Amino acid sequence: MGYTFDEIKSALAAGETVLGMELGSTRIKAVLIMKNGETIISGSYDWENQLLGNIWTYSLEDVWKGVQTSFADLKKAVSEKYGVKLEKVAAMGFSAMMHGYLAFDKAGELLVPFRTWRNTITGEAAEKLTALFNYNIPQRWSIAHLYQAILNGEEHVPQVAFFTTLAGYLHWKLTGKKVIGVGDASGMFPIDTDTCDFDQRMIDQFDSLVAEKNFPWKLRDLLPKVLVAGEDAGVLTEEGAKLLDPTGEFKAGVPVCPPEGDAGTGMAATNSVKVRTGNVSAGTSVFAMIVLEKALEKVHMEIDLVTTPTGKLVGMVHCNNCTSDLNAWVMMLKEYAESVGAVVSRPQAYDAFYFKALEAEPDCGGVMTYGYYSGEPITGFTEGRPLMARTPESNFSLANLARSVLFSALGALKVGMDILLKEENVAIDEMFGHGGLFKTKDVGQKMMAAAINAPVSVMETAGEGGPWGMALLASYLVNKEAGETLDDFLSEKIFAGNKGSKMDPDPVDVKGFDEFIVRYKACLPIEAAAVETLK
Repeated sequence: MGYTFDEIKSALAAGETVLGMELGSTRIKAVLIMKNGETIISGSYDWENQLLGNIWTYSLEDVWKGVQTSFADLKKAVSEKYGVKLEKVAAMGFSAMMHGYLAFDKAGELLVPFRTWRNTITGEAAEKLTALFNYNIPQRWSIAHLYQAILNGEEHVPQVAFFTTLAGYLHWKLTGKKVIGVGDASGMFPIDTDTCDFDQRMIDQFDSLVAEKNFPWKLRDLLPKVLVAGEDAGVLTEEGAKLLDPTGEFKAGVPVCPPEGDAGTGMAATNSVKVRTGNVSAGTSVFAMIVLEKALEKVHMEIDLVTTPTGKLVGMVHCNNCTSDLNAWVMMLKEYAESVGAVVSRPQAYDAFYFKALEAEPDCGGVMTYGYYSGEPITGFTEGRPLMARTPESNFSLANLARSVLFSALGALKVGMDILLKEENVAIDEMFGHGGLFKTKDVGQKMMAAAINAPVSVMETAGEGGPWGMALLASYLVNKEAGETLDDFLSEKIFAGNKGSKMDPDPVDVKGFDEFIVRYKACLPIEAAAVETLK
């Protein structure tokens, strides 16, 4: 049962609600929730990264402008809707896009502009560290950025006293604590899942690797302290309260949970923190995460290893391209329909395209598409070119085209997932889907189930997203019972009765997708030729 207006108003006035905020790549969003996870109200701020000197970055001025504006937007909404001045909450938490490099000197001054996850400037470092650790270190990881700066001989490196992620930076400034949630930490440096801390053996290896440089620091000295969900991560200080709310109305002393990355908040928001569960986010890009029962047998460059907010090992497949080409096809076909006098809304156009895919041949009838708007590391591409190819014998129908575009949107993901599921024999009981691909009822869900050959569920709450997941982690900090795990808290107190719609894979679809992916991989030289010739 939902709360009444008066119950929400009372909770707001009494400071019993919980705040979650997430800094995404294009939007900063703050949400307030009740004890049962019900969203009350939200505030937001749109922003964009900048390319400065070949580095994708956000200025710290923009960070705080966005945080303050989204919080002010939230306060205004609370005042207008409920007639309450938001002065306190029961708990709060901050999350942000993972990885990247924010390095500070002893005085707490930023040494170089924030290097975000989007940068692909650490190839040499990532390759050498992967070989050293025998553990995949992607280019976007914080340690890859630090080591690349060392390899580049950058002047700032000896002065580094602390480096962290964007969420870790926010938490530090708001609480005075240099700590980080284990999920976000797992995108900085490998985690030892037995200790839920940075892997000491690898830290020692790194220190030995750079020993000849005689830096005035050891790696452990530079890293934040790792915490798991539910642990004490400090409180909002007087200085932090003024940073968050320059009006001075919002009070200090609020408990703040460990800061997390957007992967961890996505897991919380989809109730996929248990072993053998996973979630897949499918929009402009697509990534899937599965909570693993055990470590992988081999190192795979296609698989990132991160953790849940409680430190369980997670295998992640991250792909740069998903729905951009699908959107382009739908808009082009909508334009054609309108040119012959039809009146078609955007939702109608998408639904027609999606449902047409259900009429197609299981393997798309020989129609091949690639939705590579940008490079795709999973398949070895640093640039992309959207294209469609077929033979004269291919059955080029609208249905087969639609299914090919949908399959292709998940093509790179399937390549990576097949490594986990078929080479590493990872088991999945259920995947939870969220994102734009799943908006048309059943179709995206059906295609995803075919791609991974596992049940896919879509929950009504999945659209709430990362800020809501962060608020749930903050709620867990203050509302958990003694000994209650995050798994149980989410399943029994937040998602109880909200099972969503579950769809099992259709064997015909699975076989069709397996046949399609064989052609998809065999035809990659066509994509390579397009990159080379279409300048």
